Amino acid sequence: MNVDVPLAHLDRLFDYLVPARYERTAGVGCRVRVRFAGQLVDGFILDRVESSTHQGKLHFLERVVSPEPVLSPEIATLAREVADRYAGTLADVLRLAIPPRHARVEKAARPPAPAAVDPAAAPIVDAVPGWGRYRFGAALIRALRDGRAPRAVWSALPGEDWPARLAEAAAATHAGGRGTVLVVADARDLDRLDVAVTAVLGSHDHHVALSAALGPAERYRRFLAASRGGASIVLGTRATVFAPVRDIGLVAIWDDGDDLHAEPRAPYPHGRAVLLARAELAGCAALIGGFTRSTEGQQLIETGWATEVVADRETVRASAPRV
Repeated sequence: MNVDVPLAHLDRLFDYLVPARYERTAGVGCRVRVRFAGQLVDGFILDRVESSTHQGKLHFLERVVSPEPVLSPEIATLAREVADRYAGTLADVLRLAIPPRHARVEKAARPPAPAAVDPAAAPIVDAVPGWGRYRFGAALIRALRDGRAPRAVWSALPGEDWPARLAEAAAATHAGGRGTVLVVADARDLDRLDVAVTAVLGSHDHHVALSAALGPAERYRRFLAASRGGASIVLGTRATVFAPVRDIGLVAIWDDGDDLHAEPRAPYPHGRAVLLARAELAGCAALIGGFTRSTEGQQLIETGWATEVVADRETVRASAPRV
């Protein structure tokens, strides 16, 4: 398990015994309390095994805080990758990825799961006029609907309704039976994106919006909606890149050059870097968009990691304002 201690030299996994009374509730991904160096500290169970290679004496975990599996193996692997890249600790990254527990919300009755996706009834997004204005735009949407994993850097046209385009990409991924994470810089952009996703999908049944502006209870409620499989599309600000969406098919970020995508708390990861790492680990599609292309986005194109999705010169001139 991972133990929440601030010392970097203790950033490793520790083995604990599970008491018989917690045999059923101490599952992978749940929160626990353990005794470490004489103190009770928080931790997450990352795995359950029959035996340990530790040669010394093992202690029992003290208690299971909650049997809710809030840390999935995918997010645990991603958090470890981010911690290593930014010379931080796993505990620091998990504090960014998982909101504080709210017991009343957790114990509330689970809402009914949304109906399974029927590809025949899903929104038709193969020939979206908006994406059709870009080279490889329509192909991108088709690939998402088919469950493939394209990687693209998108240069939006002047005046583009970018929330609608991202919503269409999410709808295409949803039609393919997979989940989506959409990341924006601030609350204003998030409000616009939420409206667009609702308009394209026709309801709030399959998506939630996460941001730091939400109260603790509502934020945790929406987080659980994703981790329990009730929401297959999650949109939000920078920490949303860690959202526990099941069977992730697309991760997308808008305006990746905005400074607000840089996390001000240790280990200070950038949302774009986390998004790219998640795309690599999960083997899912990645979309980096904006009105201007960042130098990092250009590097992704030049190295062949991503394909540029741009409009031709005539379309750009027709869309640009006259000066």
